Amino acid sequence: MSTSSLRTSPLRKLLLALVVIAIVGLAWFFLWRTPAETLPPPPNPWSGPVPVRVVPASIEDLKVHIKAIGNVAPLNTVTVRSRVDGPLVRLLVNEGQHVNAGEVLLEIDAAPYKVKLDQAEGTLQQTRAQLKNAEDNLALYQRLFTQNSVAKQQLDTQIALVEQWKGTLKTHQAQVDDARLQLSYTKVSAPISGRLGLRRVDVGNLVTANDSNGLVTITQTSPIAALFTIPENQLSAVRRAFIASRDQQQPLTVDAWDRSEQEQLATGILTTLDNQIDSSTGTLRLKAEFANEDDSLFPNQFVNIRLHLSTLENVITIPTDAIQHGSRGTYVYIVDAEQKAVIRTITTGPQEGTRTAVLDGLSEGENVVIEGLDRLTEGRRADIM
Repeated sequence: MSTSSLRTSPLRKLLLALVVIAIVGLAWFFLWRTPAETLPPPPNPWSGPVPVRVVPASIEDLKVHIKAIGNVAPLNTVTVRSRVDGPLVRLLVNEGQHVNAGEVLLEIDAAPYKVKLDQAEGTLQQTRAQLKNAEDNLALYQRLFTQNSVAKQQLDTQIALVEQWKGTLKTHQAQVDDARLQLSYTKVSAPISGRLGLRRVDVGNLVTANDSNGLVTITQTSPIAALFTIPENQLSAVRRAFIASRDQQQPLTVDAWDRSEQEQLATGILTTLDNQIDSSTGTLRLKAEFANEDDSLFPNQFVNIRLHLSTLENVITIPTDAIQHGSRGTYVYIVDAEQKAVIRTITTGPQEGTRTAVLDGLSEGENVVIEGLDRLTEGRRADIM
């Protein structure tokens, strides 16, 4: 082998290796990299029209309410107690029954009290007879005195005796009246109209006069009241409305709703404001009264209160869900005539249910976006669904 062939062999191998590397690099560039870089970018899902649902701003009357938490309270609750002792012999009503004032609820054994009444009446009858005898003798003495047949002292003594028997008669008459009154107490009557609670004694039990536990309770349910509180910063508005309502003889209305605020239970009127603010809570107690003829309100029931202060007439309203809050303040999205989203800064007023009054920033009929807000931007096209 010659010396020149030995020198050229490594050089040829090096050139061959460089050529192979170049071919592999070109193949990678054209077969893999180039197609990926030349593909068009994927479409942007946020660049097209946004489907939205809109509601036109409308003009209507909107009630201004104050919301509060309250409890139903009976106007009167009475614990019925016996005023005499004796065994209970008869029940005339059922538990939970509605009773009227003066209706007999139960009876206590009246026999001992009838005996006492008979004794008192017998004594009274004797006293009347003795008084009549004394009066007849007095008439006789007066005739004899005119004839100088009796002394003046004897006549005066007879006059005093008649007055004595008159006093005795009055005492015995009072005893009869007391016995008759005690007898009437054996029939226990309802002092007020209302609904009975669970009775605390059964027939046959010995009843004690003025027992602290009582016999049964009566709770007035019609009408009925609700007590609730308002914060101190709402006092001025409530007092102004309350005074104006009394001057106009149109009481402020109060609505009572259930715990979930899904059902309106009753409508009543505001009757009373407490005379001082509770310094520990910064609240004022108010009382409303409800007719409650259908017993929709129950004593000690929890209720949500809506106190109607006034009514905004012919005001622009929109759904509360459409209102947004951000660095620029309170605003809504509207869709203009070119189907583009426009941000409109607004001034809001009172809220009633799902509607809010707009005092400035909107006109009647403008389409306010209530769905699709999360994808909207100023000037973006909107497709109304």
